[in-house]
Amino acid sequence: MRLLRRIGGRAQSGASREARLAGPRFEGRARAAGRRILLVDDVVTTGATLRAATAALTDAGAAAVHVAACARRGRDLVRAGA
Repeated sequence: MRLLRRIGGRAQSGASREARLAGPRFEGRARAAGRRILLVDDVVTTGATLRAATAALTDAGAAAVHVAACARRGRDLVRAGA
């Protein structure tokens, strides 16, 4: 069941850090309302994709959104408070 729809934009692969932080945009579907959702990403570079997807699902009424990733690219992560 699809609970999230990507709005325009290109794949994050190969994009600059600035482009990654600015993109992508998502729309949460109404059927996300009241659900507890596990959102899985293959690789986290800046965290922008997970943040945008989580926000869209929350805006659509998800009761909770938990995230998991298979890998992380540490040197590109945004430091807390930065």
